[in-house]
Amino acid sequence: MNSPFKGLPKEVSVLTSISFLVAVGFGLIIPAIPIFAKTFGVSNTLIGLIISSFAIMRFVSGLFSGKLVDRFGERVVLGFGLFMVSIFTLLAGLAQSYEHLLIFRTAGGLGSSMFSVSAGALILRVVSDSQRGRAQSLYNGGFIAGGVAGPAFGGALIAISPRAPFFIYSGLLIAAGTVSLIYLHESRLGAKVVKESEERALTIREALQIKPYLYSLFLAFLGSWVLFGMRSSILPLFVVEDLGASASIVGLSFTIALIAQGSVMVRAGKYSDKNGRKPVILTGFSIVMLALALLMVSANIYMYLIAMIVMGLGAGFAASAGAIIGDVIKGKSGKVYAFWQMSGDAGMMVGPVLLGFVSDHFSYRAAIGVSAHRHLASCTILYLFWFIDCCWNCFFDLSS
Repeated sequence: MNSPFKGLPKEVSVLTSISFLVAVGFGLIIPAIPIFAKTFGVSNTLIGLIISSFAIMRFVSGLFSGKLVDRFGERVVLGFGLFMVSIFTLLAGLAQSYEHLLIFRTAGGLGSSMFSVSAGALILRVVSDSQRGRAQSLYNGGFIAGGVAGPAFGGALIAISPRAPFFIYSGLLIAAGTVSLIYLHESRLGAKVVKESEERALTIREALQIKPYLYSLFLAFLGSWVLFGMRSSILPLFVVEDLGASASIVGLSFTIALIAQGSVMVRAGKYSDKNGRKPVILTGFSIVMLALALLMVSANIYMYLIAMIVMGLGAGFAASAGAIIGDVIKGKSGKVYAFWQMSGDAGMMVGPVLLGFVSDHFSYRAAIGVSAHRHLASCTILYLFWFIDCCWNCFFDLSS
């Protein structure tokens, strides 16, 4: 059987391995963060702030990380970023107060920004246009595979101690950083590669004048709000405190959601390559809307697990939205990529704090309802814009 990495630059396989290690550890701490923060006796709003603070640091440091990549090269920035997250994750696991946990988790956001921007920029830079879709699918597949494994063990670790996932994650980040320094050779990656056919890099100002790029920013914000912000802040508490289930169910639900996402993501991506991004993206976000409705009415664990499976399927289709950024910049601008990533970080910033506030003053179901209402309104606007766009293009086609 041929390797899926056959014909691709070796950096793709290395980065996929790194993404797997990072995702395993990240999957471990996603359900652990709100439960660990709760041991300090704080409100859900402050728990949401823990999630948002990480995204806030990623957001404010996005363009800075892009400049570091231009100055020092992807290998150095990627490795240093992973080690930085490892150190602050270890310190977060040792936190003796909510304030310590907030500070260390926030500081880790800078290292995360450095890792994700450098890895994303490297993938876009080393592959050709004809390889980009396959390379990004494999790289994202590493995250999916790691994300499936992480929550499954995370729930069990939380039962032992809510601090345990932080320590394991720190060790996995050290392993990932070591892999990056050993196998991503500076002789190839430290200096900027210039392709003869490469065009001048897009500026952010120019990218903002391209409609598909504007759509990608909007979709990144919306997807991060629901698929990361809500899942990482109130869903674990909803399962434990509202449905009365154990922490292991939280890990199980995240695992099956990622399995569902991985089962359709590659097929959805191939379909979008052949038939366009819009139908696949619209399908994905519509399915996510259905999942939010199911979560609101979930009365037991079985209904909740079904809702998470549906959400995973929706996320698999919605992942095609990320391909828009590759269509626009085609590997030519790390800063434009960083700005797109910052849009997703903005969704992670706003969502957890707002949802924590709503759950404190009303209920977890009300917070889920806020996400559903916002998702429906945003999708309606998006559908309307795309419909107007199609009508406008059809009008000019007929008139010509």
